[in-house]
Amino acid sequence: MTQARLLLVDDEPAFRSLASRWLSDSGYTVETAADLASAREVVRHFDADLMLLDLSLPPTFDPMTTLAAVPEFASRPVIILTGHGDRELALEAIRQGAWDFLAKPIDPDMLAVVVRRALSKHQLEKELLQLKRGLGKEQALSRLIGASPSMEAIRALVQRIAATDVRVLVTGPSGTGKEVISRALHDLSQRASGPFISVHCGAIPADLLESELFGHTKGAFTGADRERPGLLKLADGGTLFLDEIGEMPLPMQVKLLRVLQEGTFYPVGGRELQHINVRLVSATNANLLDKVAEGSFREDLYYRIKGVTIETRALSERPEDIPQLLRYFLDQWQVKMNMPSPSPSAEALDWFISRPWPGNVRELRSTLESVAAVSQGRVMTMEDIALLHPQSRSRSVAALDSQDQSLEAQVRALEIRLLSQALQDCNGNRTHAALQLGLSRQGLLKKMERYGLD
Repeated sequence: MTQARLLLVDDEPAFRSLASRWLSDSGYTVETAADLASAREVVRHFDADLMLLDLSLPPTFDPMTTLAAVPEFASRPVIILTGHGDRELALEAIRQGAWDFLAKPIDPDMLAVVVRRALSKHQLEKELLQLKRGLGKEQALSRLIGASPSMEAIRALVQRIAATDVRVLVTGPSGTGKEVISRALHDLSQRASGPFISVHCGAIPADLLESELFGHTKGAFTGADRERPGLLKLADGGTLFLDEIGEMPLPMQVKLLRVLQEGTFYPVGGRELQHINVRLVSATNANLLDKVAEGSFREDLYYRIKGVTIETRALSERPEDIPQLLRYFLDQWQVKMNMPSPSPSAEALDWFISRPWPGNVRELRSTLESVAAVSQGRVMTMEDIALLHPQSRSRSVAALDSQDQSLEAQVRALEIRLLSQALQDCNGNRTHAALQLGLSRQGLLKKMERYGLD
């Protein structure tokens, strides 16, 4: 097991020598420093697990200032060493983030106990954080729903690039989950503990967008009665998501380009340069190259933001994703409404799969929740759907909107319907359903996995 590494910061040479020997005898690797400036130099090459810090180091006796002097230890335990008269200062230091304190003269046995407990607690906290991050990553991927080849490709690409800071451009029709993909990129990245700030470039009036992004000083314009940080600053250390970036006015595109080039900007009305460190993810339902050609989008900005491009597809091109989306939205609906969630019958499932959904996932979810609200049983039937969509009663479910689908999509939809019907007829018995369909049990399981059928 690797030895724990400790940094002892104290301005008394005799104490440094004695305490260092005690800690070394206890099995630790120890480095020492006489003051905060030396401590900052040591941590450049010595990745310590814990710091022992004399509270009375010159030039300040303020515990907040002392603790902040070595920011590398913001996430590591710090044990304060004090004189007899510094108890109140030591307690204040603990309130400011220190783990514990010891009063001089130090007892070697007590020193060993406190250090061991601090390291043990810190290790448990690190393991808990890793578990939470792992769970967060699973949840992020679970929101990228679908069994279609296009969704599988998106999931694979998101996992490969999330840990990097490469800029990403997400393209595709409205309602296809571009923001969901952007959030997954953030949640799987090293910036996951930082902010995720979403800005819809077309929803903010052009004359307000600069102030919203860059912030403003007090008195910068009429109504600016106080200083306000912009969304760029709020996103510092995290991810900035610019939705529908193709609708950003040209003057703002110039200013955004400078931010991307230099990582700096001035608030509206301000003279103090602001520095930021953000990852940019952009999204658009427009063809930006067409906008470049017509002069409404800057070519240099396009090449700055495109980085890796992720393309989403309309729901009509991937009907095999619909069963999984239905199940996901019904589970959410059940939690939100605190009532049993109905599941669609084979006929109702076929109806959902067969529709073209011009509004894509957004329209699918809205329609599903409306039908679930009128459904009175555990099974969502065509009668429930007909209450909201009367035209569905008089038209063949299999033929509904089929003229808008490709032959390939119709074949997939028919196969899902046949699988669902067979499973329902056999009360979920997969062996019997496979025999009914003329498949092996393994063949049935592969098709069920492909289409997200449970």
